[in-house]
Amino acid sequence: MAEFSGIPEGNFKRFAVVGSRFNESVTRALVDGALDCLVRHGAAVEDVDVIWVPGAWELPAAAARLASSDRYAAIVACGAVVRGDTPHFDFISTEAARGLGAVQHDYNVPVGFGLLTTDTLAQAEERAGGAHGNKGWDAALAALEMSDLFARLDVVSPDEEDDGSAS
Repeated sequence: MAEFSGIPEGNFKRFAVVGSRFNESVTRALVDGALDCLVRHGAAVEDVDVIWVPGAWELPAAAARLASSDRYAAIVACGAVVRGDTPHFDFISTEAARGLGAVQHDYNVPVGFGLLTTDTLAQAEERAGGAHGNKGWDAALAALEMSDLFARLDVVSPDEEDDGSAS
């Protein structure tokens, strides 16, 4: 039985962090957390691109464009959708999450999910460097681990290689 897992290792890899400008005070803290995590785990600052989009709705489109470039080992999406008085929250949060999941599936590039969906701004702030940590950091850590896992799964062991000889 083979068992695989990834380690959070960013050396010699490129990453993209996509941040939503809506609720920017929260999102900027999430992006900063993601950047801190990537750099502390070996990614060079010059190997991380930060892309800003208007809101959470635009995160999947930007992530798809980045994933299709084949330049990035992983993408980290950061944003905050805070519930209001209308169903807008439900549509945006659901479709942004669905879209980011589709990017992972369609492009085979890990996408760290740092999109907060909270009832209040205070809850978002608690998750962007407050009492509940920084979910941007957590999303980047997951992206690092998954990019390493994908690389490990792509390696073919010498025992499995076809030497080209016919039997």
